[in-house]
Amino acid sequence: MTLPAPRAILWDWDNTLVDGWAAIAAGLNAAFRAHGLPEWTLEEVRGRVRRSLRETFPEMFGAAWEQARDTFYAEVRARHLAVLRPMPGAAGAIAAVAARGLPQGVISNKQGPLLRAEAAHLGWDRHFGALLGAGDAAADKPDPAPFRLALAALGQAAGPAVWYVGDTALDMQAARAAGCTAVLLGDAAHDGGIAQAAPDHAFADGAALAAWLRGAAG
Repeated sequence: MTLPAPRAILWDWDNTLVDGWAAIAAGLNAAFRAHGLPEWTLEEVRGRVRRSLRETFPEMFGAAWEQARDTFYAEVRARHLAVLRPMPGAAGAIAAVAARGLPQGVISNKQGPLLRAEAAHLGWDRHFGALLGAGDAAADKPDPAPFRLALAALGQAAGPAVWYVGDTALDMQAARAAGCTAVLLGDAAHDGGIAQAAPDHAFADGAALAAWLRGAAG
């Protein structure tokens, strides 16, 4: 498939640009312990966490979901910057987009203030015209609401020349719901594989995406 050069790129955050799963797992397991629920391994967290907290915690904790939320966020805030690591090739991919002069932003289901703190901690926030997390729009990904906000901030309209780059099937669904091209980073092994994710295009990692961008015409 011939992939036209993009005019803007939107990114997912966790497991696309950064590995912050240790903090997420610690927060979830603190909430589980507080409510007498079995804990999850790190691999279970990677495989199960997709939607935002405000959607999933009422399902998981029922009427006690707000107390569980507070426990989760207290644990995550205490450790997330210390354990945060860029994904392989992520910094180079962001730099390649910037070198082409393309607007770029982030749409994540991580809470907005946590997302922005992490981007600032890595020194990446200067590259992004929009950094939208859970709670920043009327509804969270895969709803198109955060995409509308991000695209407005970037001065762009939805269309095939806007890519949303993520690592899960939900990311690919969100891209299509927003009218954008769905681009998978990685092999989605934690989410049923590439065929299950059904992207419009896939790159092995950030380095492969950066190399494509450096060689793309337009």
